[in-house]
Amino acid sequence: MLETDRLILRQWQEKDLQPFAELNADPEIMNYFPKALSRQESDNVVSRFIEMIVSNQGWGFWAVEMKATGEFVGSVGLAHQPERFDFSPCTEIGWRINKKFWGQGIAKEAAEASLVYAFDVLHLCEVVSFTSIHNTPSENLMTRLGMQRQTTFLHPALPADHHLAEHVLYKIFNQQLS
Repeated sequence: MLETDRLILRQWQEKDLQPFAELNADPEIMNYFPKALSRQESDNVVSRFIEMIVSNQGWGFWAVEMKATGEFVGSVGLAHQPERFDFSPCTEIGWRINKKFWGQGIAKEAAEASLVYAFDVLHLCEVVSFTSIHNTPSENLMTRLGMQRQTTFLHPALPADHHLAEHVLYKIFNQQLS
């Protein structure tokens, strides 16, 4: 579990399933993903996230809640990608936040806590992030986090002609975190 001034990043709980499913079914939130998810697909994602956190001894894509209210915000965290990409092995940072919390610095706050964990606890040398070239808001967050644009690539899980296939890769090195 990680804490910031406003947030708790923690293992998933049963109470997170419904709000995460609502988030994953929202076309605006899922605009840069191949599709919105059904409840079962969303629950399957949570199951994978839970297993990731267990197998990694406490880290992965955490559930994020507001410290003051306990309200579910979304998911932010880290995932090891041993062989999926041409730039693997790597550890990625990612986020998916309820649009109610957009524009409040929540994703940045949670991502910064995740990066501190990556560098200070896991002792990683670098962390990557990537998104569709159309996802300007996430690219802007990567820049605000101090990440540097590296290259573009075709996401291996999407057909090359898919409108979201072209992705941009960002990277941050341990010594860059301020």
